[in-house]
Amino acid sequence: MLLRTSSFAAETVKIASIHGFSGIASVSNRASYTGVRLGVEEINQRGGILGHPIELIELDNRSTPIGSKIAAKQAVEANVVAILGPSWSSHSIAAAKVAQGAGIPMIATDSTHEKVTRVGDYIFRVCYTDPFQGRAMARFAVSELKAKTASVVVDTTSDYSIGLADVFLESFKQLGGRIDKYVKYKYQQDNYRKEMDVLRQVESDILFIPGHDESAAIILEAVKVGIKSIPLGCDGWSTSDFFAKGGNKVSLGYYSTHWSEDVQTTKSQEFVKLYKNNQYALSSEPLGYDAVLLLADAATRAMSLEPEKLKAALQETVGFQGVTGEVSFSEFGDPLKPMVVIKIDEGEAQFLKSIAPEALEDTETSTKVEKN
Repeated sequence: MLLRTSSFAAETVKIASIHGFSGIASVSNRASYTGVRLGVEEINQRGGILGHPIELIELDNRSTPIGSKIAAKQAVEANVVAILGPSWSSHSIAAAKVAQGAGIPMIATDSTHEKVTRVGDYIFRVCYTDPFQGRAMARFAVSELKAKTASVVVDTTSDYSIGLADVFLESFKQLGGRIDKYVKYKYQQDNYRKEMDVLRQVESDILFIPGHDESAAIILEAVKVGIKSIPLGCDGWSTSDFFAKGGNKVSLGYYSTHWSEDVQTTKSQEFVKLYKNNQYALSSEPLGYDAVLLLADAATRAMSLEPEKLKAALQETVGFQGVTGEVSFSEFGDPLKPMVVIKIDEGEAQFLKSIAPEALEDTETSTKVEKN
């Protein structure tokens, strides 16, 4: 499915937004593509890119990797100058292979798997990577929550979940922690009683669940069987789906994410003032917004809309001030950015702290990961 957000005359800058507009990812992707729309609207209000209005072409990946590949091919056929998204890492990896082959810059919004940008030099992202958040959450568990033991609940259908679990496990053990249980499940299974029955026999300090919206159901089942371990997760929890499917009933938990409306930078507070609209703002929305503004910044510096020159300008990005943090790209197209830790207190998500990449430099910096 191809959607054009508005009608333009000739001389527009065509940019594709590839997301799950239908299917299982449609709710969790909503914040990301909404952020892209906000960014496009703002740039067009400023006069467009190099004097040309953006024509945003929205392509539905139908929440699958193959759909993402098809959507990316449609973007190439539409002669876009860049692709923004997708959101889920498995979707981004599939789209990235097409974009790289066609020589079109792609900026993933909130796909954290390390493999996304390793596809090639035309692929970038505005979010941090899984190796960073996995290590940071292990450090947080040990230093802030004083955890000595942990059990891990892993979705065996998700590279994201498996990869994050691997990083967390290695880092937690390096910091002196002990892993009690490694329990497997499959996304969208009927219930998690069997898995929780196994975990209640060990009573670990931490229950690490690197999943998505299903993590809420897992937490509630753990509480139901009497498990008192503190739930710990990552950015997969930072969606409206997670809270709609039970996260609003979680009494205590912690997860990492990319941004909070309580981050007190000028760019962040400007975004909140302009776009919050009396609703809780999810981190994927400003990530989508940042992707648009980052692309516009690169085009302005390149003084060109040619894909090769856009790629070169993106590679040379240093100190771009985004809503979700400052962006300076590594050789792989990954930004080094702070991670936000959110505390869930009686179903309410509350900003707790930020963790900068340099805070981990004295620990397991060689840990690697594979994701969604």
